[in-house]
Amino acid sequence: MVYGIMGALDIEVRALCEKLTDVTAQTCAGVTYHLGALHGQRLVVCCAGMGKANAASTTQVLITRYGAERILFSGIAGNMSSAIGIGDVVVGKTVFYHDAELRMLAESAPYLEAYEGDPAMLAAALDACRALGVTAIAGRIATGDRFIGDAATKAAIAERCHPDCVEMEGAAVAQVAARNGVPSLVLRAMSDNADDSPHKLTEFSVQRYADTATAIVERMIAALG
Repeated sequence: MVYGIMGALDIEVRALCEKLTDVTAQTCAGVTYHLGALHGQRLVVCCAGMGKANAASTTQVLITRYGAERILFSGIAGNMSSAIGIGDVVVGKTVFYHDAELRMLAESAPYLEAYEGDPAMLAAALDACRALGVTAIAGRIATGDRFIGDAATKAAIAERCHPDCVEMEGAAVAQVAARNGVPSLVLRAMSDNADDSPHKLTEFSVQRYADTATAIVERMIAALG
């Protein structure tokens, strides 16, 4: 099995890269891909950069050039749910765009307005979170090319599509993976409340989540094989 593991920020994938054995690095279209092994499986780990275009192009490279058979994106997001708080995790049961004309997107492959997380990967992620004492829900993740940081925009998105969190890459990853028939999953830790409340991104430890995400990924790969 070949796993493609992605983040939007270097810090989100660095700890996982350090866990790999027999590592080689290759650069394609401005992205460095770290090829190695973990728990007997082949991994290709990379920092895609922020935004939908970066996420989509990197996902396709992982599949076409490196033969990724499962895609996992891990990173941070703005919380939209009262069921969880800062530092908790949303595992993407459903991923979709909040800034696109969904019916038009669905006119071409994979002919979907929303993308479902792979059931086996989702279950493995939730199991890993429970084992690590991480509060997590299987939820709805909304993607758009804009950082959401004001109450008015947050309220408009909440009314329109009712997500559990907002971010900038997940649906693009899921769309390209689905177009290629490759299972995928998006993991997001809540770094802020997606509004102008006092809790800002700088108060959240991305490094702490990166370490936690690495532990989640390790457990997932060991369970999934």
